[in-house]
Amino acid sequence: MYAYFEGNVVEKNPAYVVVDCNGIGYLLNISLNTFSKIPESGKCRLFAHLTVREDAHLLYGFADEEERSMFRDLISVSGVGAATARIMLSSMSPADIQQAILTGHVVKLTSIKGIGEKSAQRIIIDLKNKMGKASFGTTPAFGGIHNKMKNEALNALETLGFATNAAEKAIDKTLKEEGESISLEDLVKKVLKNF
Repeated sequence: MYAYFEGNVVEKNPAYVVVDCNGIGYLLNISLNTFSKIPESGKCRLFAHLTVREDAHLLYGFADEEERSMFRDLISVSGVGAATARIMLSSMSPADIQQAILTGHVVKLTSIKGIGEKSAQRIIIDLKNKMGKASFGTTPAFGGIHNKMKNEALNALETLGFATNAAEKAIDKTLKEEGESISLEDLVKKVLKNF
């Protein structure tokens, strides 16, 4: 529902930040990772995620899209709520969490407060395939712009109902054929023509 909030930091502490966006103060729950990246005062942009519960609507803010993406992946796992995902992102960077999941490093995940062995195993099982496709702090295959474009194209194709593996292969093939000058719109159109 909310993509991001951009405004002036009114209050900042390790658990949350209040951002004034044109006279409206939004309280966004943050991780320590985000806390360390935003200024004490002045303008900032936080990528947002809204969690709706029976008793509350909670906003979460992230310094970058990769942290928000990791947060969303984590809360998609049964038994991992927003509070647990925030604790995980406060304890480890998105790249470290990804690495622990890809290598099946249960001990590393259980070192985080609130994550037991069963939860760690469930996170690894549920996210291992997904993490292999995402890149959190790793060197992208086509450079930063191409990696972002590739992810956006993949999201668009998945939304249209295409299988992730097939879409990813088609995107890679099209990027190699067309080179660096292709736009996101043209990339998606060419991939759709080749399906």
